[in-house]
Amino acid sequence: MPNLLRSALCIAILGLSACDEIAVADNPTALADVRGQKSCLAAVSKETGASGVSINTSRPVVELYRYIIDVPGAGSWACITDENGKAIEIVAQRSG
Repeated sequence: MPNLLRSALCIAILGLSACDEIAVADNPTALADVRGQKSCLAAVSKETGASGVSINTSRPVVELYRYIIDVPGAGSWACITDENGKAIEIVAQRSG
């Protein structure tokens, strides 16, 4: 029974994340932004093995296709995407 509940939860979450893309489907720039955020979160999470990574919205980023990803207890990462929103480079940021 727990596997059924887990599967249902995953399907619901995937459905919600697809809604983000549907909402901006007619705006290529916004669509690339949504995809870029998702791609960067996934890439940093995979690289670090951490869960709970998030987009940093307090530090301004003025370049297109660039995001700062915060990893709980481990600092921040810079992520660069291509024009389609696919993460192509991630780099751990050093403090100090």
